[in-house]
Amino acid sequence: MRRLDDRLEQSRIAPPGPPPRRRYRKLLSFSILSITLVSVMPLILVTWIKHREYEKALNAEQIRPIARLTANAKLSLESFLSERLSALSLVVQEKTIEELRDPGNLKHVLRSLKRAFGGFTDLGLINGNGLQVSYAGPYNLQGKSYKEQDWCHEVAMRGVYVSDVFMGYRKFPHFVIAIRHDYGDDSSYLLRATIESEAINKMMLRWMPLPASDAFLITHKKVLQTPSRHHGDIFSKVNVPAMPYSNDAEIIETTDERGDPLIVGYAYVSRSPFIAVLLHHPGTMHASWLPLRRNLVIILLISTVLIIAVVVTGSAYMVRRVREADTRRTAVLHKVEYTNRMAVIGRLAAGVAHEINNPLAIISEKAGLLSDLFRLSDTMPSKEKILKIADAISKSVERCSAITHRLLGFAKHMDVRRDQVNLSLLIEEVLGFLDKEAHYRGLHVALHLADDIPFLESDRGQLQQLFLNIINNAFAAVDEGGEITIDGKMVGDNQVEVSIADNGIGIPEENLQQIFEPFFTTKDGSGTGLGLSITYGIVEKLGGKISVTSKVNKGTCFRVTLPITRE
Repeated sequence: MRRLDDRLEQSRIAPPGPPPRRRYRKLLSFSILSITLVSVMPLILVTWIKHREYEKALNAEQIRPIARLTANAKLSLESFLSERLSALSLVVQEKTIEELRDPGNLKHVLRSLKRAFGGFTDLGLINGNGLQVSYAGPYNLQGKSYKEQDWCHEVAMRGVYVSDVFMGYRKFPHFVIAIRHDYGDDSSYLLRATIESEAINKMMLRWMPLPASDAFLITHKKVLQTPSRHHGDIFSKVNVPAMPYSNDAEIIETTDERGDPLIVGYAYVSRSPFIAVLLHHPGTMHASWLPLRRNLVIILLISTVLIIAVVVTGSAYMVRRVREADTRRTAVLHKVEYTNRMAVIGRLAAGVAHEINNPLAIISEKAGLLSDLFRLSDTMPSKEKILKIADAISKSVERCSAITHRLLGFAKHMDVRRDQVNLSLLIEEVLGFLDKEAHYRGLHVALHLADDIPFLESDRGQLQQLFLNIINNAFAAVDEGGEITIDGKMVGDNQVEVSIADNGIGIPEENLQQIFEPFFTTKDGSGTGLGLSITYGIVEKLGGKISVTSKVNKGTCFRVTLPITRE
């Protein structure tokens, strides 16, 4: 008995090590990636939203002043023109036609207009036939006919006219304003005044908000009417986007010829051919935005680095703790599996003891017979008789040795290994443990395995425990004289299915979903609830599947599907 205990003790090996490191590397990578994304993405999103909101606010801060300046330029120009047109209207209403036809009186009126408003160059009175009948100014234009000119017809039709800027006889930029006045004798006259363009040039210069901006007047044909800081002198053609007509100041966001952003403010000046235009490059104000944007990026980078550092450290710590817990869990399960195996061995002990008692009785009988032969006879017994007795003793000893080796082989811890396993012989070997119990209880065990089942590439010890646990349960479920049927067949090219069916008490339907859970048992006070749980784990470990069907008082059938070769 001491030698048996010694062999059991020697057969124990250290618990298996932790699961493969590759699994934890994947877990660590997934943890770092997922937590980093969850942590950093909101930060990036908030930074991007702040960036966009600030850009919008900055853009609005630039657009509002341009819109306001454009509207003010429009109002100033309209006021400038309105004042001078109103002055001409007042002149024709206050003066009689005879007074206006007098060059002296007309010169006096011109001097008064210059003192009051400035910018007037000359003044002329034109009759209904387009002939200038009176003129006051530095040029000799008395008697000049404007009958064929378009502006003369336009003012005759509309009553008010403002020309675009042109050179004319004077050889300097100017534009013309004119009004029509009807007298009681059905005659009408035009009072025409020339305005120096320098007056509107100075006015547009006042509306340039920044050194990099530009303000100028253009006609509907995009011809400059005042000098431009970036587009040349007057009468040059400028490349600006299309400007749909509007009564109010409008803003267009576009790009210049170099692709840089450009804000264009424009406004149509009422009762004139002029369009006031203000150009502004946002980049001049974006310089104040660059430091803030740089700070946002720096904060984002520093926060991201800190988050990644914390995530990596925390994830590594968590995965390390999970690995340690898995190692402890594996060791505990290993001990539980071994404990369950010992419990099964305890149940088999009675049968094994009976099997050993029989050869020991033969040994004792033969040894006694041999002793009697030598003690009761004075002569030497025959050689043949002694050899037969010795041969019987040797065979009984070999039988005892086989029984104890089989028990020890099942009892010891074994590493997971791959063997070429003959499934039929393995199940017969397992049934050998239970032969005596089946004989005593009158149980009928039928084994039917298909002949085409090849050798399995699997773990012999694990398969032993797997089938012993299920067959043990079947033995426990049947009454005396019960039947247990074990069938095996090929399923597909690489799987074998073994079904173990009994005609025992069965399992209630509500318990079928729990029978593979640890510590769940339907045996009143006689089960640990670990057998089927360990069996399930073994099947999973070997790459197979296990299922169960049962009906109360009709029996239970376990089906185990195992791969022929394991990946």
